[in-house]
Amino acid sequence: MTRDVRILNTGSLLELSRRLRAAGGENIRQSMHRRIRRAAEPLRDDLQASIRGLNIRSQGRSTRPGGPSPNTEPLRETIAAAIRISVRTGSSPGATVWIDKGRMPPDLKNVPEQLNSGRLRHPVFGNKRRWVNQYASPPWWNTVVRQHTPRIEQEVARILDDVRRRIE
Repeated sequence: MTRDVRILNTGSLLELSRRLRAAGGENIRQSMHRRIRRAAEPLRDDLQASIRGLNIRSQGRSTRPGGPSPNTEPLRETIAAAIRISVRTGSSPGATVWIDKGRMPPDLKNVPEQLNSGRLRHPVFGNKRRWVNQYASPPWWNTVVRQHTPRIEQEVARILDDVRRRIE
């Protein structure tokens, strides 16, 4: 799984960032930052919707009833809440859509990658002696990113052109 999505055109963004700094255009830089973030927000929203609606199937259930879940928050909602956008306009300009593992419980940090691969292997209600597989389809992260990439690239190119026109 691609851990994060980077919206980068480092050559153009770097050159534009230097020219903005030289021109002292703080308003223009803030506007560019805000517009790049807005371009990435639909991707984040669709990633969150995708994980919230992800179908996770089990391999079947034995005749014994289950017990209480060791987690207090629902899995899909926890992952959706951890999806973040980061925009930079300094020396390494660009935007990144990523999963903040710091906002996830320690035992769930690798779950997004496992779900994207299609198989989640975990202990049954925390019992480390009994493990099960659950299956998810489709790869939720990669599919959504592929759908949004052309739109985001066009949007960022348009933003860069607008900013270039404003500082020239």
